[in-house]
Amino acid sequence: RGCLGLGRFCTPPSTALLPQASPLVRSFQLDYEGDCFRKDGAPFRYISGSIHYARVPRPAWKDRLLKMYMSGLSAVQVYIPWNYHELLPGVYDFAGDRDVEAFLDLTAELGLLVILRPGPYICAEWEMGGLPAWLLWKPDIVLRSSDPAYLAAVDSWLHVLLPKIKPRLYQQGGNIISVQVENEYGSYYACDYGYLRHLLGSFRALLGSEVLLFTTDGTRAEELRCGTLQGLYATVDFGPGSNVTKAFGAQRQVEPRGPLVNSEYYTGWLDYWGGAHANTSSALVAQGLEDMLRLGASVNMQFLSLFRPGADFKDQYKPVTTSYDYDAPLSEAGDPTEKLFAIRTVISKFQPLPAGPMPPATPKYAYGRVALQKVSACPKGCATPAWHCPAAPRLSLSLQYADLLDVLDVLSPWEPIQSQFPLTFEAIKQTHGFVLYRTQLPRDILAPAVLSTPPHSICDRGYVMLQNEYQGTLERDRQVALRVTGRAGDMLDVLLENMGRISFGTNISDFKGLKGNLSLDSSPLSNWLIHPLAIDTAIQQGWPHTALPKSSSRGRAGPAFYTGTFETPGIAWDTFVNFPSWSKGQLWINGFNLGRYWPCRGPQQTLFVPGSVLHIGQPNNITVLELEGAPLTPSLLFLDQPLFNRTLSRSTMATE
Repeated sequence: RGCLGLGRFCTPPSTALLPQASPLVRSFQLDYEGDCFRKDGAPFRYISGSIHYARVPRPAWKDRLLKMYMSGLSAVQVYIPWNYHELLPGVYDFAGDRDVEAFLDLTAELGLLVILRPGPYICAEWEMGGLPAWLLWKPDIVLRSSDPAYLAAVDSWLHVLLPKIKPRLYQQGGNIISVQVENEYGSYYACDYGYLRHLLGSFRALLGSEVLLFTTDGTRAEELRCGTLQGLYATVDFGPGSNVTKAFGAQRQVEPRGPLVNSEYYTGWLDYWGGAHANTSSALVAQGLEDMLRLGASVNMQFLSLFRPGADFKDQYKPVTTSYDYDAPLSEAGDPTEKLFAIRTVISKFQPLPAGPMPPATPKYAYGRVALQKVSACPKGCATPAWHCPAAPRLSLSLQYADLLDVLDVLSPWEPIQSQFPLTFEAIKQTHGFVLYRTQLPRDILAPAVLSTPPHSICDRGYVMLQNEYQGTLERDRQVALRVTGRAGDMLDVLLENMGRISFGTNISDFKGLKGNLSLDSSPLSNWLIHPLAIDTAIQQGWPHTALPKSSSRGRAGPAFYTGTFETPGIAWDTFVNFPSWSKGQLWINGFNLGRYWPCRGPQQTLFVPGSVLHIGQPNNITVLELEGAPLTPSLLFLDQPLFNRTLSRSTMATE
């Protein structure tokens, strides 16, 4: 039933054909007759939670994994973002926070099995779904297809990654029980079975014939038609509020026998800038989980709130907030929530929970206000009996570099690229961050003229300066024109910001920068100087705190850097930064990029600061890049809890 036209076998193989495990042989297999997994020959069902090591600071890995284990989970699902490790073609980074082998070894140490999602595409609301932006340096490449250029890059990556994985497979003595090939491919327009067959061959060649390989797709028939392939076990994903019987019925259309599996049960949902903070009922999540477990299904849940997001495209470009809070069972700070305990109660009905208490929430601290040339009093919370406040944090915020244009030589120390018309980030081999486009007005503009771009040409936000004076912002799918005046020869600068590449759907080939020409009263501007900016690199190397202070003669409108320091009272605990009266920008502490703030757009009002990035006994360096306009008295407020300005409670969740 349901096999016609899908290229899949209809008759499940007899379990007599499966190798029978002996006590000395480790195995993890499909049992089609028993409709279950078999682990070492015995029927097995997993209850799992997703964790993204790339979104959790390495010092917090063990804390998060231990809380997941104590929740009653038997496994974790681990995503591997390709672009997190192959930063440029052939340039790999597996050190520090990127040491995926150390993370996998830690899961084994804690007694957790692993369901691995190595992609090459993972979605995960991660920039470009984990695909490297440098793939777009070949502008006509067809991603997630049999395009030879794409397959060559994929093969090169898999030949680096999968040999690190093979020794950790369950059959090899490790804890990886299954490996997903691609992700939700049925939701992509290409529907290229040749591509899936190529991946299947590569995974088999590099991981062997015994490992269980699977796919995950939504429950719509067209998704399962294009996303499944013989030789890859087909699983589905859906959220609370779904009709569980109907959803698994969709899986049965392509897998008439075998275990029921929801590979991505949505315990919450993501936030978009300008939207409301999503909230999903704990009771609804728990009921959906219980319904699935009563059917004997294996389930993997979104379990941890995270940061470092990408974007979606739903009628228009929708960048995801920095925190990707997701209203998950574990908060972004790793704190157990009411939802976690509701899930834990359900799990206890089906299998014993680990002995011992749930680890507590990590300690938080409200370090207080960091204000311009001010010293804060003892921060909020210190006076309570549980606290000792021997000395208030020493807090100051001083304006060293007021204007980005003043330090262009630091941020872009190489010669600018000259071009008749604008070039995209990809054309100049800039993968992330910012690029400055500069030209001159060709004539006097005494009456206001319209500075504009074609639709969808600003990717994603352009901050416009004329003669170093901020004029306003152009924004993708929103604001595409401004009125300006000036004289012939006046310098026009447009600072382009990449707000995150689209991570899901047909538009993941998401080129950044000025994709079309900028025009003045419909006359195209030309003769551009293009400056790729290396802001992250400069700040990680100590700038501007190691530089001689400068002051600016201009005001506080437009892109500008603000710096400051604070010292903690002998602790380095997690905290949250609030941005009172700031507009939009990015924050670094001790060179660590904590992400974007945008309080006027919301819903996120604070940025999470892991205690592991803070120093004890020495100043903590703060760097703020404000893009539109800082308050007259710049200050930051360190709190002990996150803030959102709007919350939307959802009774049901849509699939991706």
